[in-house]
Amino acid sequence: MTKSELSPELYRVIDANLNRLKEGIRVIEDIMRYRDNNKTLSKQLKNLRHRARVDEIIELLKYRDSINDVLRSSSKSELNRNNTISILTANFKRAQESSRVLEELYKLENIEYSENFKSIRYELYNLEKEILLNEK
Repeated sequence: MTKSELSPELYRVIDANLNRLKEGIRVIEDIMRYRDNNKTLSKQLKNLRHRARVDEIIELLKYRDSINDVLRSSSKSELNRNNTISILTANFKRAQESSRVLEELYKLENIEYSENFKSIRYELYNLEKEILLNEK
């Protein structure tokens, strides 16, 4: 399939989910790095975040329209975090959901990207279990 399979609107979906994926991983990474001083998990998360990329950044930026995002405002649930576990959980879920969206959309254009995002999602599932089951 060709790039023409993806419309400008779908490029917006990809851009938003790529950002969301990397942001979610970064939150978890920074907690493991700065709070826990866990070099092993921090490095795994950093490597995962660096794998969450595509080459077509300019194409994505061309269609970005964050100013007019109809759900730009935060929902009440996004403003409420009770503890570090709730922050970690929210960001694992955010990253997993985003990687699933990217996996599905890239089935239209680039199966290698799709498989990469699928692999990232499964690694996130494993890290979520490891980190949350050992959370203080």
